[in-house]
Amino acid sequence: MRKDVYEYIIAKPKLHQFLREQPTWYRRLSRRPMDIKEMEKQMRHYYKQTLPHKVERVVQTIEMAKMMMAMMKLMKDTHN
Repeated sequence: MRKDVYEYIIAKPKLHQFLREQPTWYRRLSRRPMDIKEMEKQMRHYYKQTLPHKVERVVQTIEMAKMMMAMMKLMKDTHN
């Protein structure tokens, strides 16, 4: 692997962790260093850091808050 590519990966901890967990990227980047952007894209999918994943987490959080509010209201109504 080229030194500049490796330094780029080391500078980004999540990317370095992904490389350690997905060792096939060592060989791929050794042969095609320009695939680094594809590796970053795959890393975001692997760690669920894409925009759709973030939106899904927000929606789940909102749904959980709604459920908690409904439970609190139900508990309040049963105590009165």
